[in-house]
Amino acid sequence: MFATLDRHQVAYVVVGGMAAAMWGADLPRTTDVDITPATGQDNLDRLAAALVEMGARLRVEGFPEGVAVPIDRQMLGRVQVFTLLTAHGPLDLTFLPDGTGGYVDLVRRATRRRIGDHPGVPVADLADVIASKAAAGRAKDLLQLPALRRLLERLRPPIQGE
Repeated sequence: MFATLDRHQVAYVVVGGMAAAMWGADLPRTTDVDITPATGQDNLDRLAAALVEMGARLRVEGFPEGVAVPIDRQMLGRVQVFTLLTAHGPLDLTFLPDGTGGYVDLVRRATRRRIGDHPGVPVADLADVIASKAAAGRAKDLLQLPALRRLLERLRPPIQGE
């Protein structure tokens, strides 16, 4: 999935549970990848091409194979969240994750993290993942916050004198 997005030069940041896992969070494994793509017209064209290549279909309960929908820049520009099934697994597009300003906000603090053979996937900063989960306020997210905050403290110990 990441190789396809990168081959199409899609600007995106991994967010949500997958981002937390990439930071080393010991939480129940997520089954989907959540990304926040840049919303520029050229990037939406590249994203649409990547999604078509991956055979993306709308994820709908009761339809295990998903539902075919036309995927293009105009359609992507009209949605805030888009849940998909692809040849590589479930993919959720979240253009404005709760508690963030979207791609332009997240990319400033994102870092590239090696995943398997992939040289570096852009992953939201753990503090941004925590802020988004807190802002979403979903029960499952709120239950994960203490463990995520402990991980953040381990990764970024306080500076002496603070």
